[in-house]
Amino acid sequence: MTFAAGSVLVAGFGEYWSWAVNFPRDWIVPLRFWISDFMEWLIKDLDFGLFTFKEMTRSITWLLEWPLAFASGLLVTGFSFSTDPTAEAVLHPLPWIALIGVAIIVGHWVRDWKLALLAGACMAYLAIFGRWESAMVTLSAILIAVPLGIIGGLLIGILAHRSASFGRFIEPVLDLMQTTPVFAYLVPVLFLFGFGPVAAMIATMIYATPPMVRVTMLALSRVPTESIEAGLMLGCTRRQLLWKVMIPSASPGLMVGINQVIMLSLNMVIIASMIGAGGLGFDVLSSLKRLAIGSGLEAGIAITLLAIALDRLSQAFARRRPEKQRAGDTWIHRHPHLTVAAALLLGTWIISTYLPFVRTYPESWAITTSGFWEDLVKWINVNYFDQLESFKNFLLLNILIPVKRFMLATPWIVVVVFVMLLGYRLGGWKLALLTASLALFIAFTGGWKKGMVTVYLCGISVVFASMIGIPIGIWSAHSERGNRIVQACIDTLQTLPSFVYLIPVVMLFRVGDFAAMLAIVAYAIAPAIRYTSHGIRQVPTQLIEAAEIFGCTRGQILRKVKLPVALPEIMLGINQTIMMALSMLVITALVGTRDLGQEVYIALTKADTGRGLVAGISVAAIAIICDRLIKAWVAKRRVKLGLDEN
Repeated sequence: MTFAAGSVLVAGFGEYWSWAVNFPRDWIVPLRFWISDFMEWLIKDLDFGLFTFKEMTRSITWLLEWPLAFASGLLVTGFSFSTDPTAEAVLHPLPWIALIGVAIIVGHWVRDWKLALLAGACMAYLAIFGRWESAMVTLSAILIAVPLGIIGGLLIGILAHRSASFGRFIEPVLDLMQTTPVFAYLVPVLFLFGFGPVAAMIATMIYATPPMVRVTMLALSRVPTESIEAGLMLGCTRRQLLWKVMIPSASPGLMVGINQVIMLSLNMVIIASMIGAGGLGFDVLSSLKRLAIGSGLEAGIAITLLAIALDRLSQAFARRRPEKQRAGDTWIHRHPHLTVAAALLLGTWIISTYLPFVRTYPESWAITTSGFWEDLVKWINVNYFDQLESFKNFLLLNILIPVKRFMLATPWIVVVVFVMLLGYRLGGWKLALLTASLALFIAFTGGWKKGMVTVYLCGISVVFASMIGIPIGIWSAHSERGNRIVQACIDTLQTLPSFVYLIPVVMLFRVGDFAAMLAIVAYAIAPAIRYTSHGIRQVPTQLIEAAEIFGCTRGQILRKVKLPVALPEIMLGINQTIMMALSMLVITALVGTRDLGQEVYIALTKADTGRGLVAGISVAAIAIICDRLIKAWVAKRRVKLGLDEN
């Protein structure tokens, strides 16, 4: 009511205070130009005496090129030991058969034969569908980016745990890093480190490191005080206490962070291909440009299977218990898996010198399903074009366009005051000032109209994702068989690269807001399903039994007991859906949206650092406003339900 009344009041008196309806151009702060000028100064003019800033960044690039070149030689190009780049390799890369075998051996070592066969099947797909070389290019970058991201995140997390002031400083920085679209900092990375796989690897580390920092801080804070006191009583120094007591105690939690770094690094491969990463990401990107749905889907599935293999292996390694060693065992008996893996690598490497098909999977053996998928889309377009077009036009004319016009017509001052009052009601003055400041940042940097289009498209997509996801979550919470099916589906959805969603929707509905909305819904629906199912399963059985005693039907128990109690958890799922929708919005700029995501994408194509960063921070501002408001509401609701204390 307050929002509607304010809109009517300001619109009615717009003749007298037009500044409150449309943000005045004279008030816009040229922050984007200041940032661009600052970046130019860094690269061209900053001189430390012995070296310039540009020389320093290029030195970092040169240092990182060495391990990346080694990993690439091991998996892709081999080693030629010649300055001539066209010279034939003296040592060939590891054979595809050997790497599949090693994946099977590692799977058996960390758990059992089931995991071994899964890891082997995931790797075999890469060869059978002709994606081996691209996958190895991607894997070589992951093998360098992931350890560096883990080490950097661990050290920053340790520092934040030890220093409360640094911890308070790093929290908002991590929030900004995790909510700012990746495209926004591709431009400064490109400026600082040049175009190529090293720059792509650095961007990947920036994207994947924050979860490791957060997990490290959390895991160290949860180390039992008894373990710390025992270490102190034994005379441990501060360093010994950290590395010999706290880190080992926190290792299960730290493995979660390592797993997140691996998954986020793989999630980054397509975006990183825009600045020279190559590999599977480049395959998906080129398929999107050609609208080759089959090729793009195969490359996307290859990324997904690579992610699944690394995810399952890392999780199993985290839970693996050390094997007991018997006195008198030989080295081979103590390390049977390592022995077999070394023998396999050495044997196949020697054989591959004489048998080329052992070294490189023959192209004639590769299979593809791309023709089937492309024929299927053509068949749908030919036979169901009218129905699809009617569905699209109905939603556009009756929902999307009216909501878009309403958001663009709403006075900016009303929106700012509304989010400030909402923040005050939910979290007091601190939250009110934060939400208002973030909204004003978007206005004063000239992104208000684009910001409203972003809010409209994100809001519509989240509503549709919730309308579909919450009922599915409710169903899966009440059916074990349904839960297994749903979990398998959403695991697949969450591991598929975001770009893959664009290809079928563009081929069926062409470019525009509607196609973007469908891609966002498909990408962001998983948290709505997962959190709804989890929330309903966590409802205390005592409440359900009490409702049954009072004679409530199953429908009444669901509506009056389960859903109200699970609502805080469901809202956290909606919050995650919003975060994923905003991250996808930047990618949907490729299909013709006119929001902040488009600004970020244009900045990347024009290498405009200021424009990209300001638009990216504006997207982050929207994400932080939604996140803080929803979390504040959830906290109040949990207190009201008696689930938490004040």
